[in-house]
Amino acid sequence: MPRLVLASASPARLALLKAAGLDPSVQVSGVDESVVKTDDAAELCLTLARMKAQAVASELPEEQGTLVLGCDSVLAFDGEILGKPSGEDDAKARWRAMRGRAGVLHTGHHLIDQGSGQSAEAVGSTIVHFADVSDAEIEAYVATGEPLFVAGAFTIDGRGGFFVERIEGDHGNVVGLSLPLLRRLLMKFEVGVGQLWGKSTS
Repeated sequence: MPRLVLASASPARLALLKAAGLDPSVQVSGVDESVVKTDDAAELCLTLARMKAQAVASELPEEQGTLVLGCDSVLAFDGEILGKPSGEDDAKARWRAMRGRAGVLHTGHHLIDQGSGQSAEAVGSTIVHFADVSDAEIEAYVATGEPLFVAGAFTIDGRGGFFVERIEGDHGNVVGLSLPLLRRLLMKFEVGVGQLWGKSTS
């Protein structure tokens, strides 16, 4: 039966897959994200997703039925690419700039079939409209530490959800993984999601 390996340390991505009935094993890639230089947010997240998946795939046996998924997310805002903030001051500055405005959250997905060595990839993009939060709310949010470890300095599935007014696109993509997009990638290898329900093991 097909087995899914998630090449990501993100607890949000893992939780999303588990909530959707999958139970993937997790293997972190250890990829150095700083080596990729590009001004294109979609290209950046897709390249990093590919690197993560390939790094993990290279450490696994080439066995039929094993699928390796790499993902990476970045926020495109005001012509800039925003990954994880460098610290509290950076996170606060970002939120002061983002409040009352919108950005585009891009998540790259790269799936490798270990049996054939073939791969498929795509980028999901969702427009995120941020609330016009106060300075006090920004201070309180950054003090929780949550925005320091996520792309764009916010989460939609945690405390940051209070500050997202609405989105245009897939909610899961903002969390870090688009389930409909993953389904389409799986179909390229003739794997249905029903084959993964209850079949993947940690």
